[in-house]
Amino acid sequence: MASGGDAPAEELIQAVDRKITAIRTKSNDFSFNELVDMYDSDELIIDPEFQRMFRWTEGAQSRFIESLLLELPVPPIFLIEREDRVYELIDGLQRLSTYLHFRGELILEGKKLKPLVLSDCDIVPELNGRTFANLPRALEIKIKRSYIRAEILRKESDPRLRYYMFKRLNTGGENLSKHEVRNATIRLLSNGFNQFIIDLSRNDDFKFGVETLTEKSRNEKFDQELILRFFAFKNAGAGYRHDIADFMTDYMEAVSDPTGAETFDYETEKATFEKTFDIIKKMADHLDIGPRIFGTVDARTGEPRWQFSVYHFEGIVLGLQKVLDRIDPEDTGQISFLAEVVRKGKSDPSFRAATGGGKNDRISLRTRVGFFADGFTGALS
Repeated sequence: MASGGDAPAEELIQAVDRKITAIRTKSNDFSFNELVDMYDSDELIIDPEFQRMFRWTEGAQSRFIESLLLELPVPPIFLIEREDRVYELIDGLQRLSTYLHFRGELILEGKKLKPLVLSDCDIVPELNGRTFANLPRALEIKIKRSYIRAEILRKESDPRLRYYMFKRLNTGGENLSKHEVRNATIRLLSNGFNQFIIDLSRNDDFKFGVETLTEKSRNEKFDQELILRFFAFKNAGAGYRHDIADFMTDYMEAVSDPTGAETFDYETEKATFEKTFDIIKKMADHLDIGPRIFGTVDARTGEPRWQFSVYHFEGIVLGLQKVLDRIDPEDTGQISFLAEVVRKGKSDPSFRAATGGGKNDRISLRTRVGFFADGFTGALS
């Protein structure tokens, strides 16, 4: 690309002004009811080939609907006006698709989805379980009349701006992992629990156990998410129903909210965490497998690999909690018995059946944790 760094000031100003004149935009406030009508009549296209897939969780969708009902501000959407006056969406797919899903109008891959049932609404939990069809009449009218600002790139604009506008809207910043988002937002409540997790992530025994994490996972703070996962399932696992990301966020919010009822004994929980990973380290040393204690297993040799598995992590670490009070980390006999449970268990067909793709449900979680809890209990009997 040619550099214009040496261009005279007047030429630079004119160059910017020429680009401004090539841009034709307007702003409009649409009611969601108008947008549904436009979508149904093919005047609004929300799935052009360059658009990201619709991928919000049902919890995230529900909280967006809750925001509309509460008249909370929502970001604008961005549209491009085609020559035939049809609008194409270039940013805002998740918001519009969520509203259409709630109204029972969303079509994906040629099929109309069943209407969204609200769940995980955390400001007005009374909304949970509701659909659009069984909202009170006043709330039905309210959400139909909710408005969203649309920034429209008009058809008279330079056609190249279609590309540049989409590129900048969708790649203007790095995508954050779910835990990075938690880190950024939870501070609005209190940073105590968040900092507690960060501090525990520096524990040497824990760092040993997660050494097999990829650099990408580390950069996305997945090690810290594992600690949150540990406490969330240990202390509130009975409440886990569906989306694990929402479950962990809800737990972190509950513990961090200074006005909430959820209590967290930092001193006791820290001691539990440190004892757990002290035992993990000693078992790994006894088996001479190093950080591979949480690794997947080679089906042919039965040997753990240098490939971290969150399911092995959950099974072993959470299963250990059932007998933690009975374990003396300095008792080498106990450690050897427990280590043997890990060695055999990682390759056991009944445990492995609860791991792998699509096993993030509560039944599989209960199976893999129960497998090691029972094994460790038997080893100490």
